[in-house]
Formats: sequence, structure tokens, C-alpha cells
Amino acid sequence: MKIVLLGYMGSGKSTIGNELSKKLSFSFKDLDKEIEISEGKTIPNIFSEKGEIYFRKIENIKIKNLIETSDDIVLATGGGTPCYGDTMDYLLSCKDVITVYLKSSLEVLTERLFLEKDERPLITHIKEKEALNDFIRKHLFERGFVYSRSNFIIDVSDLSIREVVKKINDALF
Repeated sequence: MKIVLLGYMGSGKSTIGNELSKKLSFSFKDLDKEIEISEGKTIPNIFSEKGEIYFRKIENIKIKNLIETSDDIVLATGGGTPCYGDTMDYLLSCKDVITVYLKSSLEVLTERLFLEKDERPLITHIKEKEALNDFIRKHLFERGFVYSRSNFIIDVSDLSIREVVKKINDALF
């Protein structure tokens, strides 16, 4: 079984994925980390040196490779991963893949991401919290349709990591 965590940046995919994998005794993979290893560069460096289109192509290839070559994994994706190319259609077509959208409120995402914006290539240029809120709102509107196609949707806004892991586990088993 492959459990693929989807959601906007800052929704907790990596943190929750790591804890969920421990609970299930599955391997954990973080798609961004896997890309950094294979490219020998950080995500911000890939964006600045080769651009977002190059990154999205590599991301699409890497997620398919991980799905095809892994057994029993929890995979944390990047926020935009399912929204580009045929990625979401691919994930939904795989019989052993379960997609879980970690849905978080605009307010929670804005607070989290404002503190982390310097490490995130898509938002490093945003200086004010209100501008970041507008940016996230626009992205959530654009990406919401794709995220909502997930097999499961878990609202994580007011939940602890433990509570989210339990909700996912209860939904799956």
C-alpha cells in the first residue's frame, strides 16, 4: 500500500507522514528530499538555477518512480505536486495508492508559512503577512479542485499530529 499525502505547503505533510509511517511500520519518503538527493541541489537552488517548469517535470518523474518501485510507503508530496501534469490522474489510477488531502485553514497556513517563507522558493519574495494570505488564498482556489479529488480529506487545522495520524489510520483501516 502506498499512502500519498497531499496538501498546500505548510499543511504538515512531512511531519504527519513521518509519524504515520512509524505507526504503520511503513517506509517514509519525502518527495522534495528525494528530488534534492537525486539532483544534488536544494529545492530553492533548483528553482533559481533551472526554474519551476524543470522542477515540475523532475517532480512528476520522481513521484512515478517512487510509486512504481516502493512497497508500503507513506509519501509526503510538495504542495503543487498533484496540480501539474498528469500526476493526480496517475495517483488515482494506481490500485495500491491511497491519496489523503491534509486540508488546513487559510489562517493556519498563513501563520505557519510567514515564519518559514525564506526557505520556500514560491514565497520568498513576499514581505507582508497580508500579501502572503492573498497569495495562499489564490493558490488554494486554483488547487482546491485537484486536492479535493483525493480519496480522503482530513481537516488538520485544529488537530495535533497524533490526532491527524489517528484520523488517517481510522479512515484507512
